[in-house]
Amino acid sequence: MSYVSGFVIAVPTANREKFRKHAEMAASIFKENGALSVVECWGTDVPDGKVTSFPMAVKLEPDETVVFSWIVWPDKATSDAAMEKIMADPNMQPDANPMPFDGQRMIFGGFEIIVKA
Repeated sequence: MSYVSGFVIAVPTANREKFRKHAEMAASIFKENGALSVVECWGTDVPDGKVTSFPMAVKLEPDETVVFSWIVWPDKATSDAAMEKIMADPNMQPDANPMPFDGQRMIFGGFEIIVKA
């Protein structure tokens, strides 16, 4: 079954277009390295929580928007191999393609799909 890499980040709202361009470039590199699909979602209805929430998890500031993203891979082995290549890719280095958000507040993880309907 497929494997999913998931991400939640806080992006300065003013950087929406800059983020979109950054994400499109990164998506092409992920797909060149075996990703089946890459999805980037700009938050439009992401409420604050009382105990936990997306905004709380990324320490969202008033001038930021939550972005929820995922990459679908054929399997974990493909993801692991690709991530090594992607992190070494010159186009993914901070000097060549600076992240238009604070990467220290990114939440990420890998997930095995157990239900797909």
